[in-house]
Amino acid sequence: MSCGKKFDSGNCVADILREIADAQTDIFEGDCVVSCEKSIQDLLGETSPIANTLDTVPVILYCEGTCSPFKGFGIDVNDISNPVASYYFRVKSVDEDNCAVLELLRDEADADPNPCSPVDQDTSDLEVTGICMTVDLDCFCHVTCLPAISAFDR
Repeated sequence: MSCGKKFDSGNCVADILREIADAQTDIFEGDCVVSCEKSIQDLLGETSPIANTLDTVPVILYCEGTCSPFKGFGIDVNDISNPVASYYFRVKSVDEDNCAVLELLRDEADADPNPCSPVDQDTSDLEVTGICMTVDLDCFCHVTCLPAISAFDR
């Protein structure tokens, strides 16, 4: 059973992330106060007059089996000696095999390049980093969406 509106791949996390990726792509060419559906509606301008400035639904993914938040690592091309990590991602794309390209989101002012948990990472001004990775969505059991933000206008 799918938990996304448009997709029914049999993988709930993949379906939601596909829907987010589609909505975010549309920006560039709910009863819950905070939820994936609410964040998607805000991104598409269905619930908020400021939605035209929103371009990203930050997500946290939880690993299958451990239900631990997934931390992604990457290298900034301007500083290859210092890897950075994040628990927050922007969905770039999801293919038919449930592989997703995720971009790390970080607050540039966050001094900790390797947070120990999502609560240790500053989320007040999340921005795109240009650091992307490909993940297998079949390895995740849960997705949490944050309210939609403007990650490109910083």
